[in-house]
Amino acid sequence: LEANLKLRVQWMTGLGMDGSQIAKAIACFPHILKLSLEDNLKPKAQLLRERGFTNAEIASTLAKDPQLFSYSSKRLAHRMGVLQALGLLTKTSLRNAMVMTDAKFAARFE
Repeated sequence: LEANLKLRVQWMTGLGMDGSQIAKAIACFPHILKLSLEDNLKPKAQLLRERGFTNAEIASTLAKDPQLFSYSSKRLAHRMGVLQALGLLTKTSLRNAMVMTDAKFAARFE
């Protein structure tokens, strides 16, 4: 457990998160410590990078909205693609879109 925690903290630090941001992410969403680094956190960070997010923006998103990383990669990729195609992809719009039901998202953006 301690080794897994250390790896996640090192990865978050590598994104540019400081200790207070890491603590905030864990306090807001303790489940983040159970998400797989290789199968979840890193691939989702890569999805964000592919859509133009910088490491600093990913770190900020992870600190403020860590539950974003608990959604499926399919849902994340789809919603980012739709928002980007509409010219609406930002940290805030993504956060808002991810919590919408599928029906609400489709009615608003598709």
